[in-house]
Order: sequence, then structure tokens, then C-alpha cells
Amino acid sequence: MALNCNCSRAGILKFLKKQALLLATIASVVLGIVLGVAMRFANLSKLDITYFSFPGTLFVRMLKMVIVPIIICSLITAVSTIPKTAASKLGGRAVVYYFATTLISVIIGIVLVVSINPGGRFAQNRSGSLRKAEPVDTLLDLVRNLFPTNIVAATFSQEFSSRVPITSKMNVSTVVENPDTAGNFRVNSTAVPEEVTKWTEEDVAVDYKVALQSKSGINALGLIVFCLTFGLIIGQMGKPGRVLVKFFAAANEAILRMVWIIIWYGPIGIMFLIASKIMDMNNPQEELARFGLYMVTVIAGLIIHAFIVLPVIYFVVIRSNPFSYMLGALQAMLTALATSSSSATLPITITCAEKNNKVDSRAARFVLPIGATINMDGTALYEAVAAIFIAQSVNISLNFGQILAVSITATAASIGAAGVPQAGLVTLIIVLSAIGLPADDIQLILAIDWLLDRFRTSVNVWGDSVGAAVVAHLLREDFVRMDEEKNSVREDKEDDGGLSNHIFQPDNADPEEISSV
Repeated sequence: MALNCNCSRAGILKFLKKQALLLATIASVVLGIVLGVAMRFANLSKLDITYFSFPGTLFVRMLKMVIVPIIICSLITAVSTIPKTAASKLGGRAVVYYFATTLISVIIGIVLVVSINPGGRFAQNRSGSLRKAEPVDTLLDLVRNLFPTNIVAATFSQEFSSRVPITSKMNVSTVVENPDTAGNFRVNSTAVPEEVTKWTEEDVAVDYKVALQSKSGINALGLIVFCLTFGLIIGQMGKPGRVLVKFFAAANEAILRMVWIIIWYGPIGIMFLIASKIMDMNNPQEELARFGLYMVTVIAGLIIHAFIVLPVIYFVVIRSNPFSYMLGALQAMLTALATSSSSATLPITITCAEKNNKVDSRAARFVLPIGATINMDGTALYEAVAAIFIAQSVNISLNFGQILAVSITATAASIGAAGVPQAGLVTLIIVLSAIGLPADDIQLILAIDWLLDRFRTSVNVWGDSVGAAVVAHLLREDFVRMDEEKNSVREDKEDDGGLSNHIFQPDNADPEEISSV
């Protein structure tokens, strides 16, 4: 009995040591919720809450600090170290997975929101205004950012377009009633007012031009296109490109070690991020009661996609327990819940895939950076639900064609959604325009969007993680063949007695040994 007890105790200690970081992260989420609810009774000011959230802000800044190095080094390393044919297979399978899962999530959202009809029980006055965005301009901005004019500027800014009116002086007619000779209205006149037309010269918009502006934020699409192209080129250069390949591979390993240090600070940052957000809520009881059915619809769709659809895909393709894999990715999902940014979570997502779930690094470093930018299952589901919910709220019945337009537009728009907090609101304008709703109607869901944004970001990260495993499994034979070829080359070098090393590395060779050869 004593022996069994000691073994059990040793097993528990081993588990706690192995999962210490994950357990600390889970505890930080729970403590953050408890602390946030408790601190609401302190009635802190907005300024005090800002100071309180400082440890969490530091964590987000640390993660954002390594986003650009991770994208550049991981993509270039992944693409340059695999053959061209394998790279095309890798990209093709990844794109098929992205579109398939995104379309499935949209269909789930549409079925739920049409069935539950949360907007039919909702009433809200429209107020305020948002910057208008034409769908064609937004889509062109997406394509334009694929090819940045300055790759350095793409690391901290991206371009967007706005329509500027071209005005011209024109005579405009206005109607006034019974003016006197001085041009003023008669106050005490008992005469019947007469309408008189006056002509004034005013600036009138006769046309529009597109003006490009920059906004703060990483142009991830532009970086991805550049890094993929650059990696393919140096990978096909042969010997001259090996120096660059080794450089980026070493830099990538150094960045991942830096990420590991940041990860251990994560539980502290996550606790303060969640607590400060709860403290900053104006009236949580009222918001939860008013948007309850809408939240249930969105969260139910996310749960179905995250715990049924994605695990089924994982099991069918890999024939392994998907929930064991989910446990390995849980650290990244909880970080996404706290930061509300799939891009900021990217360093942790890559680390969890490689270290916890043993996904081939060549697949993880290729699939995950791209997935964090264009694979947004949770965002696509949310946008479909939100668009139809808004239509229901303003008593607009959508026909089958309009619902089909929502599904297609939500799938396409989610690709352009940046991996930053509440970026889905921007692309939601495109979905609303597809069914003829004004951008101002987004005001209907702003009050609760911050909370749903965290859940859908976690699903985005989980979908990326499953994609990395699926693509790595589908290409496992290609990776094995590549490893065998590398081993055979290494064995050939060893079999030649080191002659090639003496020939190609004269600086490290013994002159007498060379002469003897």
C-alpha cells in the first residue's frame, strides 16, 4: 500500500510539474473574475482602473513586441526549409482547411440565429454615427495591403482608403417666404406669405476621389506575402541561400525562447486583464439581461463549432483524441480569452503546438502565422449572427438570397479581419452592406461586443491549432521523406572520411592533413 501511495504521489507531483503553467493560467482566469467582481464594490474611477490594469497591459505589450519577429522568422524558416512541391501542398491543404471550417462556422451561426430569432425580442433606438465604409473600398484595401510599398512601414502601419468629395461652385436654389426688400422676414406682416426663390453659390460635390491614409497596426497580410515569397526564393537558391536560411532558423529559435519567458509572466497579466475589464463595465446586469438571448445564440454557435465540429475534423483525419490535443492548446486559448487578439496570442499558439502537442515545426510555423490572419472561424460565425440579429431588431425580413449573401460575405470578410481586439466590427460593415443595412446599425451590438470578442478569438486560435495538426498529419509522409533525405546526405558526408569538410572548410582544417590527402 505504501508503495502504491508513493507512486501515486509521485505521479501527481509529476503531473503538477508538467502542467504547472496551464494550471496557473486557469487559476488566473478564475481569480481575475473573482477579483473584478469584488473590486467593483470599491467604486474606482476610470483612472484608477487604468492604473490597476497596468500589469495586464504590460503582458499584451510583451506579446505584441514579438509578433513581427515571429511572423517573419517562422514563415521564412518554414517555407525555405521544405521543397517547393511540399510547400505548395502545405499551402493548398491549409487554404482548403481554412475555407471549409470558416464556411461551416457561418452555416452554424445562420441556422442558430434564424431558429432562435434573438432580434425579434429586442428593441433599441439608433443613435450616433460611424465612419461610413463602402464594401468595394474595404475589399480593395484588403488586396492593396497584400503588396505594401514599404516593407518596414508594414511592420507598424497599414493603409486604408477613404472617399474625398471633389466640389465645385454651383448656383443652388433655396425657397424663402415673403422677404422684405432688405432680405429679412416680416415679423408683423398680416399679408399672406409668398414663396420666393433665391439663388446662392455653394460648394457641391460633383465627384469623388480615393485618398489613402495610414493607421497604426501591423499589416500582417503584407508581411505574410513578402515572407512567403522571400522564403521560397532563398530555399531554391541552393548553397548561396543557406546562410540566410540558417540565420532565420536561429533567429526563430531565439524568439521562441524569449516567448517562453513571456509565457511564464502570462498568468499575472491575464488575471489583471480580466479583472480590469469586469471593473470597467458600466452596468453588467442590465447589459446581460438585454442582450441575453443574442449572447446565448453566439456562444452556442461557438461551442458547437469548438467542441463538436473541430474535434470531429481532428478525429476523422488524425484518428486521435481531440480533447487531449485541446488540453495542450488550452494555454493559447486562455491567453486569447484574456487578450482578445489572435495575433498577440500567436507566439503562445506556436509554442503550445510545438512543445505541448508535438506538431511538426515546419507545419506549425507555416500554418499558424497565416491562420492567425485569415482563418477566423469564430469571427465569421459572429458576423453572420450579428448581421441577421440586427436585421431582426429593425424588423427586416431576409429572404433566402439575402441569407446566402450573408454566408458568402461573412466568409470572405472574416479573411480580412485583423487579429486585434474587436476587428470584426470593421468587416461587419461589409456584411451589413450586403443586405442593405446602414453601418450605423452596429450601434445595436456595441455594448456587449467586447465580451463576445473574447470568446470568438479563443475559437479562432483553437481552429488555427487544429489546422496545424491536420495539415502536419496530411503531409507526414512528405516530412518523413525529407528527413530521410537529410539523413542520407549527412551519412554520405560521414562516409567520405571528412574529405568534403576539409575541402569546403579550409579555415578549420589542418594544412598537413590536407597535404597528406
